[in-house]
Amino acid sequence: MPSPDVYWLALRRARGVGPRTCKLLIEKFGTPEKIFQLNSDEIAAAGVPRNTARSIVEFRDFEPLEKELCELPNIGARLVKWTDADYPSNLRQIADPPPFLFVRGPAQLTDGNCIAIVGARAASDIGRRMAQRLGLELAAKGFTVVSGLARGIDGDAHQGALDAHGKTLAVLGCGVDVIYPPEHRNLAEAIIAGGGGLISELPIGMQPLAENFPTRNRILSGLCLGVVIVEAAEKSGSLITARMALEQDRQVFAVPGSPLSGKTRGSNRLLKEGAKLVECVEDVIEELAPQMIGGGRPRMAERIPVAPSEKVPTPPTSNTSARPEVVWVTQSPEDANSLEGPVDSTTTILNNLKESDKLHVDSIIESSGLNAQTVLRLLLELELEGRVTQHPGKLFSLA
Repeated sequence: MPSPDVYWLALRRARGVGPRTCKLLIEKFGTPEKIFQLNSDEIAAAGVPRNTARSIVEFRDFEPLEKELCELPNIGARLVKWTDADYPSNLRQIADPPPFLFVRGPAQLTDGNCIAIVGARAASDIGRRMAQRLGLELAAKGFTVVSGLARGIDGDAHQGALDAHGKTLAVLGCGVDVIYPPEHRNLAEAIIAGGGGLISELPIGMQPLAENFPTRNRILSGLCLGVVIVEAAEKSGSLITARMALEQDRQVFAVPGSPLSGKTRGSNRLLKEGAKLVECVEDVIEELAPQMIGGGRPRMAERIPVAPSEKVPTPPTSNTSARPEVVWVTQSPEDANSLEGPVDSTTTILNNLKESDKLHVDSIIESSGLNAQTVLRLLLELELEGRVTQHPGKLFSLA
């Protein structure tokens, strides 16, 4: 007699059964185990094609699925089913949610304040820096950063979140035991070690086939309140993610790029079609704020006003709505006293760097007396301004 969880895998693996059919049957009958106790006429009466109903009734290949479930603890993974309390609430709302997810790592998926950052694999240097900066600042403000572990923009978004000691989720187009691209193995391990996780609806051992990625993208966008596109060509997988986000009633953002670059034609077109323009992290947060009122801001705690020099200037055009005069940063109470004004903090960091050829980021944090998130944010800003250079091993020096 198969275990109850095996029936979940079996229902999805039966010929002709996709996510929409799974959702229809589970809503009608409650559990896959009950569905497998029905005859084909009873299943077809729920609105399922008769051939599909027969394939469910005739399914007998349970033994390999038992072995697949037994393998999960060996790779540090678990099964999260559509009816489980820890199934992502955002994802449950879409039209074709996966009936279950394989989750590798300690990540709890109940956090609804997720934002996706995706873009080109062959990204420009400035695009990659922007992705890292957005990932870092969103994670520092309590958001979970979601991306696809791909080369380029995805990898840098994950790394930015990790640099802020935040949580990030990687949605894969392969099994959670398969790391693609292989050079991101260390990044995947860091995501797990940092409290995040690798997520997939695909079987254990499934290789990264091209046809898996478009369906993967619906999970990536479905988990999130919004999707930020950083560099996308005219024919890009990121544009598929943007389209799916719109179909799921998610907000789509895009970072503008040079019209002379083919890498940004797709993201620039999204802006023409109504995507929200992103130049800084506050562009994302302000747009999504109304959606977070019901569940609270991420990591609700004291709200510390940022010093005036950090505020985003109001655009001069008269038809643009004014931004708030004060930008708020979410910060835990125990860190409140360690947040200094950016001018004094920047000077402190630069003075520390003057005293050494290269300093490790941990040394800068310790000697400056600032919290880690503030130091990481200011180092990134100084690097983008050309005043600081980052070296391998998280070493920094004056440029």
